[in-house]
Amino acid sequence: ALDISLIVAGTKYRGQFEERLKAIMKELTENPNIIVFIDELHTLVGAGSAEGSLDAANILKPALSRGEIRCIGATTPAEYRKYIEKDRSLERRFQAVKVDPPSEKETIEVLMGVKDRYESFHHVEYTGEAIEAAVYQSSRYITDRFLPDKAIDLVDEAGARAKLREAGYSEEFGEINRSIRVAVEQMETAVSEKNFEKAQFYREQEVQARENLQFVRERFDVKSNSRRVVVGKAEIDEVVSKWTGVPLTSINQDEGDKLLRMEQELHRRVISQEAAISAISRAIRRSRAGLKNPNRPVGSFVFLGPTGVGKTELARALANFLFGSDHALIRFDMSEYMEKHSVSKLIGSPPGYVGHEEGGQLTEKVKRNPYSVVLLDEIEKAHPDLFNILLQVFEDGHLTDGLGNRVNFKNTIIIMTSNIGARFIQKKASLGFQSTDATVVSRSVNDMVLGEVRKTFNPEFINRIDEMIVFEALSDDDLRTITRLLVNQVNDNLVDRKIHLDISTDVVDWIIEQTCKDRSYGARPLRRAIQRYIEDPLSEELIRGRLKGGEIEVYLEAGVLAYRTAGETETEGRPLAGGV
Repeated sequence: ALDISLIVAGTKYRGQFEERLKAIMKELTENPNIIVFIDELHTLVGAGSAEGSLDAANILKPALSRGEIRCIGATTPAEYRKYIEKDRSLERRFQAVKVDPPSEKETIEVLMGVKDRYESFHHVEYTGEAIEAAVYQSSRYITDRFLPDKAIDLVDEAGARAKLREAGYSEEFGEINRSIRVAVEQMETAVSEKNFEKAQFYREQEVQARENLQFVRERFDVKSNSRRVVVGKAEIDEVVSKWTGVPLTSINQDEGDKLLRMEQELHRRVISQEAAISAISRAIRRSRAGLKNPNRPVGSFVFLGPTGVGKTELARALANFLFGSDHALIRFDMSEYMEKHSVSKLIGSPPGYVGHEEGGQLTEKVKRNPYSVVLLDEIEKAHPDLFNILLQVFEDGHLTDGLGNRVNFKNTIIIMTSNIGARFIQKKASLGFQSTDATVVSRSVNDMVLGEVRKTFNPEFINRIDEMIVFEALSDDDLRTITRLLVNQVNDNLVDRKIHLDISTDVVDWIIEQTCKDRSYGARPLRRAIQRYIEDPLSEELIRGRLKGGEIEVYLEAGVLAYRTAGETETEGRPLAGGV
């Protein structure tokens, strides 16, 4: 192997680099059985060149053309195009051979061949299941790297983690290192104060700590050599979870029960909307069962309905259910992309424009979080050029950013929300229908809403969407349930103070009556109402020291909210502060 950087290193005067390279070429010419390998072949271009002199590539060209030296180079397609294809004479002297990544089956054979080295180095033992998991999990979850590199890295890190965990080495090692650092700092302080007796004391402490450190290292090596730790599939899953951010429950194959309970889990956060939750649950189960097109996103949906009925909340709940955190939701407000020029912000500016090197807002976020829910809020407000960009994502599952990088969307769920046709849903809710007519009316309203959508979006855009889901307007019972959920969130914040609020049904109805007279706003006013009528007065009572903990009952008395603690009678109740 020939390292070009080592040949260049230390050359001060003209001719030194050429002299070194000529000596290497002479050695290769005199020994025809030697094949030289140059990694990062593109570094030949320009290496060692100065004004009026040749670079490494031009020095090697005559010998390569005459066949005097045998050379194999390795580089990436992008660097080959950038450096070698431009120099036609250099390109002609090499035969380009494309090396494709091995298949999963071939990668397992590669890992079986190298695992002995990693077992010897880490003093562990890899099970066959761990090797297979490293290949399959890396193929599924690590999309920006190639086999066998990513699978080997998985095996390496899993072995290192298992070794450290078994020995308990890292914690003890860190504690001794901290004691050494403290002793050195105190010794330097004592020397600066010219207190040499104290400095000698801390010096002895440092020496003792370093001896302990050496003892721990030797003990660790003996323990590791005497007993090998077994690395299985669980350790591989843990590393994949650390790398990708996908929770372990999603990686493990025993998530079937969780997926079958998906509707129940989503209903804990999203009230009503049976049809919407059922449709999205079916799509996710199809994907997890392997029945979806592998070249498309997990799902692409349009959520239609009036404001405040749970469209965005369902997207958040879905991100939390699938990926373990609300942070897995990537949200874009489409009102920011109403102008033609603003659409380029999603994929990055083209070459020559300001900000070209920064990449796109959408592509960069998905690149960093390939397992996520992408929410495009109020999609109808976006410029029509945005829909042309999304066509490629929906059909092929990838998008090319302004830097020319292909970003994988095959593991994302794309949700678009819209208020198109909301007036039909609100009109249906305000009129009210008997239960016998509800199904017929719902179908009619859905048809009217979807008709509005077809007038707004192009057919090629609509055809690529998996499902358009119409959200129903919220009923009185739905609003009561949502109010209870919001109060439970307040109780979660009061856990540290050991306070629990108990809200009577009259209070719930009173809050809804005060805030939801106009149903066109949905449930959004309820959050503001809880803050105004419950949280603000409660915070004043806490600051005044009137609430010490326990069960607090909030009830309605003469049109005013009041509270009493456990054990107090109704006559002892007090109005909540703030004059509500």
